[in-house]
Amino acid sequence: MGITQQEALDLFNSDDLIGIGMAANEVRRKKTDPRVATYQIDRNINYTNFCTEYCSFCAFYRPLGSKEGYILSFEEIYKKIEEMLELGGTGVLMQGGLHPDLHIDYYEKLLSSIRERYPQVHLHCFSAPEIICIAEVSHLSIRDTIARLAEAGLVSIPGGGAEILDDEIRHRISRLKCTADEWEDVHRTAHSLGMRTTATMMFGCGEEYRHRVNHFERLRRIQEDTGGFTSFIPWMFAPDNTPLGKRIPEATAVEYLKTLAISRLYLDNIDHIQSSWLTPGIKVCQVGLQFGADDVGSILIEENVVYAAGVRNRTNEAELRRMISDAGYIPAQRDTLYRAYFLK
Repeated sequence: MGITQQEALDLFNSDDLIGIGMAANEVRRKKTDPRVATYQIDRNINYTNFCTEYCSFCAFYRPLGSKEGYILSFEEIYKKIEEMLELGGTGVLMQGGLHPDLHIDYYEKLLSSIRERYPQVHLHCFSAPEIICIAEVSHLSIRDTIARLAEAGLVSIPGGGAEILDDEIRHRISRLKCTADEWEDVHRTAHSLGMRTTATMMFGCGEEYRHRVNHFERLRRIQEDTGGFTSFIPWMFAPDNTPLGKRIPEATAVEYLKTLAISRLYLDNIDHIQSSWLTPGIKVCQVGLQFGADDVGSILIEENVVYAAGVRNRTNEAELRRMISDAGYIPAQRDTLYRAYFLK
């Protein structure tokens, strides 16, 4: 049994960073192979940056009609997939803005064409807000939308759009986006259809510790009921070039490591916790492997959303493997569903 909400709040207010990290690392050692840390080779494809939600933390979106807006052609998407395959990649994480003119048939054609051309590629696509948008503009239920996307080739759903799963914060930073209950409904529905999803959290966006704990509690409750989450992926808000970033202080590396460790202690029923290098940087990510994480994510061949917010961290497979080895672990490539295999 994981820690209680009050215990989590006490840990957030504690100065014993090393003690919290050690406790989280002990949980990690019991849940996953203590000798190994994993990584993935996949590619983010942001198929459109048009969006109607205007979230205050986002520097990526463009309003409808903007000259800086785009929708990638299928051929452009195929080219990106081929570049990923050449690097030994196994999957695609495809996400975009919420576009009111893209109906279910667009997504079905896109997914089925990718599956036909590249049957070996795992399609991990469309966050909960996107699923909700597709359902609304197509006059479908969430269940029918996910079922049709799965029939077309969708294999799993990323946890994007969660930010902080507390409507007090959501109303403040993304009032047009789905509620916490709506996000939860998408993931519970996907799990009921046999589809795995990931859980995420973007913190450092002006929330209090209680909001983070509410987020953890919601995820733990979902996982207790469905068992459908493969992993939990926390990351820090990237503030540059965003309206929200001008109003709040930036999260620190210490705050990242503490939040990562407490998530490992709280989410005792989720197998994998990912340490991020994209916003905290490579060194902090490496330390995260001693703070409860067992995975360092993807090489992210392409990343546009936090890049638009000023984040310039980049890496490659050799560097991720070296980072894992230097932290004292054996590096193992995995696929989207955390099936790992060793590389020479």
